[in-house]
Amino acid sequence: MTTKVDGVPGPRSNNGHEMAPLNTRARGDGTHGVTIMLSPPDRNSIGSRDGAGALPDGDPDRAAWSGKMQFFLSIIGYSVGLGNIWRFPYLCQQNGGGAFLIPFMVMLILEGIPLFLIELGMGQRMRLGALGVWNTIHPWLGGIGISSCIVTLFVAIYYNVIITWCFYYFFNSFRYPLPWATCPQLNGSDVEECERSSGTAYFWYRTTLDAAPSIDETGGFKWWIVLCLMLSWTVVFFIVMKGIQSSGKVVYFTSLFPYIVLTIFFIRGITLKGAGAGLMHMYTPKVEKLLEPTVWLDAATQVFYSFGLAFGSLIAFGSYNTPKNNCVRDVLLVSVCNAVTAIYASVVIFAILGYKATLGVERCIQVNKHILVKHNLLPSMNVDNGEYEHVMAGLNDTIAKDWEFEKCSLEDQLSSAAEGTGLAFIVFTEAIVELPGSPFWAVLFFTMLLSLGLGSQIGILEGMLCTIFDIDIFKRIRKPYVTGVVCAFCFSVGLIFTTGAGEYWLKMFDSFAGTIGLVVVALMEMIAVIYIYGHEKFTEDIYQMTGVRPGLYWQMTWRYIGPAIMGCILVSSILSMALRNPTYGAWNGDLGIVENKSYPNWVMGIALAMIIAGVLPMPVVFLLRRFQILKVDLDIHQGSIRRNETTASTKEMIDEDDDDDDDDDDFSGPAPGGPVNVRSDSDDEDEPPTMGKMLAKKPGTTLSTAQNQQLQFKNQQHLTPNVLSPGSRKKPFRMEVVDF
Repeated sequence: MTTKVDGVPGPRSNNGHEMAPLNTRARGDGTHGVTIMLSPPDRNSIGSRDGAGALPDGDPDRAAWSGKMQFFLSIIGYSVGLGNIWRFPYLCQQNGGGAFLIPFMVMLILEGIPLFLIELGMGQRMRLGALGVWNTIHPWLGGIGISSCIVTLFVAIYYNVIITWCFYYFFNSFRYPLPWATCPQLNGSDVEECERSSGTAYFWYRTTLDAAPSIDETGGFKWWIVLCLMLSWTVVFFIVMKGIQSSGKVVYFTSLFPYIVLTIFFIRGITLKGAGAGLMHMYTPKVEKLLEPTVWLDAATQVFYSFGLAFGSLIAFGSYNTPKNNCVRDVLLVSVCNAVTAIYASVVIFAILGYKATLGVERCIQVNKHILVKHNLLPSMNVDNGEYEHVMAGLNDTIAKDWEFEKCSLEDQLSSAAEGTGLAFIVFTEAIVELPGSPFWAVLFFTMLLSLGLGSQIGILEGMLCTIFDIDIFKRIRKPYVTGVVCAFCFSVGLIFTTGAGEYWLKMFDSFAGTIGLVVVALMEMIAVIYIYGHEKFTEDIYQMTGVRPGLYWQMTWRYIGPAIMGCILVSSILSMALRNPTYGAWNGDLGIVENKSYPNWVMGIALAMIIAGVLPMPVVFLLRRFQILKVDLDIHQGSIRRNETTASTKEMIDEDDDDDDDDDDFSGPAPGGPVNVRSDSDDEDEPPTMGKMLAKKPGTTLSTAQNQQLQFKNQQHLTPNVLSPGSRKKPFRMEVVDF
């Protein structure tokens, strides 16, 4: 608190956000005026008290984890998601096999872990959600929290559709034989569309999705997908309806069960024929691939998305921790667990895909043997493979083409492995069909996908809802009501994914809604914490919370390497979208294949609108607050004094008896001709000054509304009271408290 008395210099400027003056004429004679202004706390630090580690910021009534295990499992369930199962194995296969682990680990160390600690540490230090954290660092940065919330909303809408598809396959896994094991029959023969593709592809594109020929043709809503989408949002609502009080109990299942299933599949997979070939194909290093920049870019992108950075979820999870929690240790443990899970899942996936590829080669050889026997080049189908290969080697290319021999290559079979939904719902389901007791393995597999998907969805929604609940207007509404409205809204928008073009829309959302926006948010987060909040202050914060001062590794990655990597990802993403015509895979039922088609202009317009919606709040909030168009409190969690003027009509509220003009602790107002005394209970410059409970309405006192002159004061409940209080025991200094 600073004062200005007749010529005495006023308070220092604080980023152009000084509070408007409160002009008082203490005795009503107009000769002595005092201007009281509230200076914000130093934006470079979040002060602590009396060495005990208690923080003056945040909500003391904020929800907290019931134990360390609940926090750890929640963050593992969020970070370890579907990408570890169906994205990382594909990247390993396409980017040098085992050699891809080198750029992956390098990017994990230089990019993932440092940004992970920034988000988790800032949430724990301030005990606020994403919106509160960035407003506290600087009011001009409030748009970062809004952008993060908007992008998270886009991702939450389409991510739950994947859970919807998992539910549909899960229910069909209880049928024997599995419905995708064979092609359906029509008049005693296989359906032509299925015969041209495969049983698993037909079940995915025709039975599950009833896919439209293009994104322009919706094909109407598919009622079975609508019901499953409703089920998935209902399940998610009941999990997150009370925040971590409800979701914290579910994570014990969603986080641990996938590891149990992976272990079961691992034991079964390594005992299958061809498992070794699959693992050799995946992890045989192709070192020459490391010279390609795209390999390093893929590694950086995979690390970024696998951690779930920039969603605001890690900030929310950290805010529920105790102030003295060792967040550095948590970051390292989760990072190692995430990387090990991705590698472990890749071993399981390719062990089983190796078995599938081996069976595919054997069937291919049987087809070719049948052709050779038909042309009397082999005596029977029972000859060994050595004789078969000798005969095949003696055939010229013309005969091989005319007789329509198939190419039986294990390498080609393994190289055709897909990613994303293609891996989960087509390739891997085809491998499951080959396993004895296939319904059992199908139930296990899709239960694992449901657990992984729900764990990540819980974290995504928690980050978004935490931001919403940090807004004052929503604090007055019960959490289940707000959560229910959010889930209902997401379900309504998600109906677009239940049409025949639903998968095409999901790929568009995945390609545009959560890419550039998240990278921009992450880059701004690093800049905000390291260059605006200050890396020295953040280092001190980590030291106060953990007792360990971050060293050279953290300083270099925070200040230089991390922002440079995020900048490269951002530039490459923009150039990729600008230079390469974005396409999507559309199902051609007549040919039984997936064809690449370009997005229509109107769809690209929607994609561009989503990107702009995710990025625009940052410059808009900056400009509005920079030029003071948007009048907001300096801190969303601190009290503030607005413009007020007192005259004779309000004199009785502030004109109290002042018997001792020399009392240094007297704050009841200046005596005629006397000095204005200012006292602070704390010598810490970072301690935010507040008025606390010292202001209360004097009985029988009213404000003059006719002159539209009122005194307004706002003091949130979670602030520490009585930072400024009268030192003497005189009649208290009273004002009217008006909440706005």
